[in-house]
Amino acid sequence: MTGNTATISAQLIRDAANISELDDWGPCPEATGAQMDTRGRYLWKDQNGTDSGIWECTAGPSRWVLETNEFVHVLSGSMTVTADGEEPKLVGPGDTLFIPRGWSGNWEIHETLRKLYVIF
Repeated sequence: MTGNTATISAQLIRDAANISELDDWGPCPEATGAQMDTRGRYLWKDQNGTDSGIWECTAGPSRWVLETNEFVHVLSGSMTVTADGEEPKLVGPGDTLFIPRGWSGNWEIHETLRKLYVIF
């Protein structure tokens, strides 16, 4: 830092919807049916469990109970999100969600879903 100017390193991924270089992140532990496979790429991650990046998952049902907040922007694919006690909501490309800590419900991924996310 010099004077009032700081240098900040930034990660850049161009065309996140079409990038093919994703790492195998293994089976989705939240799956409630057949195995769902996940792939991804971190943009940022710290030692406290906060991270952001690209996440991709194959189709199937899953059950989620969030211990963190999550910001999601869907790039491709679709899913039905059903919070406990609420009506199902269809989510697809271009949709953005904020899912608060403590949220619980089900995701039914209809075809491979790719999202940008921030977990905090």
